[in-house]
Amino acid sequence: MLLLDVTVVNVALPAIRADLGASFGELQWVIDAYALALAATLLAAGTLADRHGRRAVFAGGLVAFTASSALCGAATSGVALDLARGVQGIGAAAVFACSLALLAHEFRGAERGLAFGVWGAITGAAMAVGPLVGGLVVDGAGWRWIFLLNVPLGLALAWLTVRALPESRDAHARPLDLAGMASFGAACFLVTYALIRGNEDGWGSAPIAGALAAGALALAAFVAIERRVAAPMLPLSLFRVPAFTGTALVAFAQSVALYPLLLFLAIYFQDALGLSPTGTGLRLLPMTLVLLAVAPLAGRLAGRIPLRVPLTLGLVLIGAALLLMMLGLSEGGAWTGLLPGLLVGGVAIGVISPSLAAAMVSVLPVERGGLSSGINNTFRQLGIAIGIAGLGAIFEHRARTAGIVPALDAVLLVSAAVVWLAALAAWPLLRLSPPAAAAPASPPAPARADPRPRAPAP
Repeated sequence: MLLLDVTVVNVALPAIRADLGASFGELQWVIDAYALALAATLLAAGTLADRHGRRAVFAGGLVAFTASSALCGAATSGVALDLARGVQGIGAAAVFACSLALLAHEFRGAERGLAFGVWGAITGAAMAVGPLVGGLVVDGAGWRWIFLLNVPLGLALAWLTVRALPESRDAHARPLDLAGMASFGAACFLVTYALIRGNEDGWGSAPIAGALAAGALALAAFVAIERRVAAPMLPLSLFRVPAFTGTALVAFAQSVALYPLLLFLAIYFQDALGLSPTGTGLRLLPMTLVLLAVAPLAGRLAGRIPLRVPLTLGLVLIGAALLLMMLGLSEGGAWTGLLPGLLVGGVAIGVISPSLAAAMVSVLPVERGGLSSGINNTFRQLGIAIGIAGLGAIFEHRARTAGIVPALDAVLLVSAAVVWLAALAAWPLLRLSPPAAAAPASPPAPARADPRPRAPAP
């Protein structure tokens, strides 16, 4: 549900623009307000989850997400929709930060690998099925129901969470780092704003140059704060752990390359090929079916082979899929030219999603699972936001001068370069053992009520 709200709006943007009279910039923020709010608050949500209870934060996030979904459905302007999407992203952050930690607390060994496989299949499928769901809803009921459908489902999930999920927390959790959260959020917003407005205002204009400079200063302030504060929300020492750095790099790179691609493919299918929103979603369905078949199998293998194999292989396959799509593009041609790339892309997502989920909770002890999944999901959502803004700037500039197909060619080429460079950098960093077989790297913990083994420490 949460990831659908990242991708499902792509095919609905023309209908939103027509109904609300929204500008192009306001439409971009419909996507990035959600992704940026998610990225900026995930770390704080992870700390809150470890400190006050993962079930409690998970349920609270569901309630906030559900209420803001209702506000999105009732929005009467582009600005109101963007603001509601930001609140929706904050609620989603609380859920994301807890999801993997809750699974890691309940499952061990091969069962954990299977649980991560299911998690990976669902989250991966949400990326590809989003346009189809969005197209069906927009064509059948209107764009507002993209958000209103979350309301009954969210209420039911919040009720089930309170009834069914056990509570877990970290007895040694850190306090909130409000200064770090504020400086990190400011840096993310300013850089994204500059990337979105650069083509419109001019890259050398005072507003864009000022936003980039202020973003750099905010990032420098964030680093300084994290080095000096007693309990940083992002302990920079974690980047001394190669596996942690490698996992964050994979999460960021695959999000930059994949999630923004759906927006550009939706434009290609609808504007260049003349397809409807539902027709657009149907053309992406083969990728969904392949990843749903591959992800559970990859989840089982995640407990038996070194995680750097599927993680880097997934990135390589993503790059191959993007180049295959380039070969299949043509102005007014058959959409089937994209089919080989979509199929390889489905395999890539199916391979990488469960392994990334396993790696996220393998780099830190299970008691700090909220922090671990929060940090890595931050890089995932930050990748989406930066990808939408940065690749969007490339696409918009190229589309103005050469057309949609050359613009999409440029985006696919840049995205392939990003994931292949990330694969080269991540391979030597990712020296994680299979989660089911790895031995603890630290002395055994004192006896606890739950006798199951802890996840390996870095």
